[in-house]
Amino acid sequence: MNHDNRETVRQGNTSSKPTTGALLLGSSSLVGNEVVNRAHESVGDIKEFMLDTTSGKIEYAVLSFGSFLGMGEKLFAVPFRALTLDTENKCFILDVDKQRLKEAPGFDRDHWPDMADQIWARSVHHYYGTEYQPDTASH
Repeated sequence: MNHDNRETVRQGNTSSKPTTGALLLGSSSLVGNEVVNRAHESVGDIKEFMLDTTSGKIEYAVLSFGSFLGMGEKLFAVPFRALTLDTENKCFILDVDKQRLKEAPGFDRDHWPDMADQIWARSVHHYYGTEYQPDTASH
């Protein structure tokens, strides 16, 4: 992870030193981090986080996969709860093989889906095996 002291916060930590297993991290410290599958194969990197402004929760991580020098890049919105943060190896783990990700619903940087659309959200959560839990206050 590319975080520094100001971006790592642990509940009750009053020192300026970063701690292992931080409870709070600045989003800029996570954008660009590699995403690997359970076989430790790279399946992309984090480009963006999508925040539900009503609940304050991160709903999706947008991953980039399959680009070479920015050409042919495909983006994927992955439910944030489908990812596991591995602080020791400084990456995220997504339990999906490369072929399944290649077949996943994706988009290009100029044509993002409406991530607030419940039909789209249900299909993405279903694809990654996570439960869709809409925030009824915001939808």
